[in-house]
This record gives sequence, C-alpha cells and structure tokens, in this order.
Amino acid sequence: MILPPATLGMLGGGQLGRYFVMAAHRLGYKVVVLDPDPASIAGAAADHHIVAPYDDPTALHELASRCEAISCEFENVPAATLALLEQQKPVRPAASAVRICQDRRKEKAFLRGTNITVAPYLALLPEEPIPAQASELLPAILKTAREGYDGKGQWQVSNLDELASALAASGVPCVLEKRLALEGEFALALARSPGGAISALPLVQNWHSGGILYQTRSPANLPALENEAKGIAERLIAALDYVGVLTVEFFLVEGRLLVNELAPRPHNSGHPSLDNAACSQFELQVRALCDLPLPEQIAVRPALLINLLGDLWQNAPPDWATLLALPGLHLHLYGKGEPRPGRKMGHITVTGDDWPMVEKTCSQARQLLGLAPR
Repeated sequence: MILPPATLGMLGGGQLGRYFVMAAHRLGYKVVVLDPDPASIAGAAADHHIVAPYDDPTALHELASRCEAISCEFENVPAATLALLEQQKPVRPAASAVRICQDRRKEKAFLRGTNITVAPYLALLPEEPIPAQASELLPAILKTAREGYDGKGQWQVSNLDELASALAASGVPCVLEKRLALEGEFALALARSPGGAISALPLVQNWHSGGILYQTRSPANLPALENEAKGIAERLIAALDYVGVLTVEFFLVEGRLLVNELAPRPHNSGHPSLDNAACSQFELQVRALCDLPLPEQIAVRPALLINLLGDLWQNAPPDWATLLALPGLHLHLYGKGEPRPGRKMGHITVTGDDWPMVEKTCSQARQLLGLAPR
C-alpha cells in the first residue's frame, strides 16, 4: 500500500491526466507528469512536469526516481516505455495489458480467446490483397489497428472499391468491422486492485455524433443489462490480470451485448462520476494504483453529460453565466488553449434527484448552447 504524501507518476498530459492529478491531490499525494507538450494541462496542475517524449530514457529515469508508482492517461503510450518503467517501480496498468488494448487486432483476438462476442471482423494489411471474405462484412467500418479515437482513423465503406481505396489511404494495418444495426451504446468502468478486489461504477448509456461522444446518461437504469455488462467486464479485467481502471465499451445488437473496445484508463463516459458519485473514476484510478481499499458499491444520482467541443466557440465563448444559473448544472472546462472544431474543451454534467428534473435542465442547457436535442 502506497500512502500519502507519496509521489505518483502520470504518463500523459491531457484532461484525463489532469483529473488524475486533482484526485491524487485531494487524497494528499503529489504527482509528476511526463508529457512532451510544454503546455500540457495535466502538467500545469501537477507538482512537477517533465517535458519529454514518452521514450526518452533520461526522462523515464527521472520519473521513476521521483515516483513510488506510475500510471498512464491513454493507451497510446508505448508499451515498451511501460515495460522499462516496470523494472524500477510499480506500473498500473501493466505493459502486457496496455499492449493488447493499443492494437485492435490483438484486442479482438484476446476478446475472442476469452469467449467474448465482438462484431464480425477481419484484420487487413495495405500491402496484401484483400481476402474474398471481406465482401461478407460489407457495408463495414475500416479502422486503423493502432491509435485513432473520436472518429479519427476510420472509414465507412460500402463496397470493395471503397475498401481498397480506404485501405490504401490508411497505409497501416487495419481492422474491418461489419456495420451493425445498433440498438444502443453503453460503457462500464471498473477498477481492480493488486489483490484482485473489483469495484465498478454503474453502466452508462452513450450517444455519439460524428464519431465523438455527445451525451452520456448515468446510470443507464437497465438492471438486467448492467448485470450482463458487469459480468463480462469482470471476466475481462481478471483475464488481463489488470490493475487500475478499465473501461469496457459495448454495443447492444438484437438484445445482446457485444464488446466494442477496451480503454485501459478512465473514459469520457465516466466523467459524470465526478459530480454524481461518492467515488469518481479518477479516485478509483488513484486507489487501485496505490492499493488503497476500493468501495464495495458506488451509488450515483441521475446525471446527463454533454461534451463541449471547440465548435461552440466559433463566434464567441458560450454564455457561461446563464448556463451556471441552471439548477444542478456542473461546468468543467479543461484549460485548453485554441478551441478547434471537434476538440473536447470541456463538458457539462446536470445532476438532480429525479430524471424529469435532470432532462428538463439538460434540454435548457442544450438550447442555450445551440445544440440539437437528443
């Protein structure tokens, strides 16, 4: 067990890293962030910011020497970096788990090997001929095997010609997934301690627009579906021998849950827990990293989250004062600089004692922001 005022390490400098810093500080820890961006918003909140690439040996040595344990903000930190740090300090999640989650081919093979249902798919290479069975998956979505998020690195393809063009344009290994008629999208975040204790947040329902998360309902209030999702997620986190926070994203198709992907970290859809739960996903991340006790159950209040993208700043910043006058509205701005279209600048979460109250306030907030109803 690592107790405050120990120093913790965080690889990654965005809003997820920033929230980790804030959760760690509230519990009395210090945090060192390693991120190559001098303007990193997590680095600005941390006790110390090492400005260096994730594979810089000198920077990694400094991080390990300053910290008692290390975690990461996102899955695109090189697994080799985590493996190197593991030789010196506890790293949670481990390189072995992140290595699976950062490559869609490995992730889907792992899921199938664990007898978890996924969408029909094929792994493709741009330098190899497209196999005949690819036509059976069309229409489909072509996704780069690595990186790619919020709709980036993805192509909708309806025929073999479109597939060939998209695969050539990608220039990298890809996964072709059959396009399914979705009845809903869901996510469940859970934490696992070094000793194997597990604590889960309730299942949430997500809505996307343009490949980017638009709205999250927490909790989803679907007990049977939540039990099924929790069972799947607990099997996966144990099979990975995972320590830390893992988010499992699900598709609901013909009444069945399919696993879409795994995020080896807290997730945008878990942000309502900052305002509607006794223990947020970021406090769970700190607790799991330090082997602190995990809560047995986490009760939540009704909440709706809406992401604030840079598009809202097109003419002028939104009218925060009017928004903040709405009952139960919590504003989170991440402190980023330039508000570009599609860039997550912050989010709002509306909480309340009942769903009609929350939905009414959320509708008013959307209207003030000029957003379409959902």
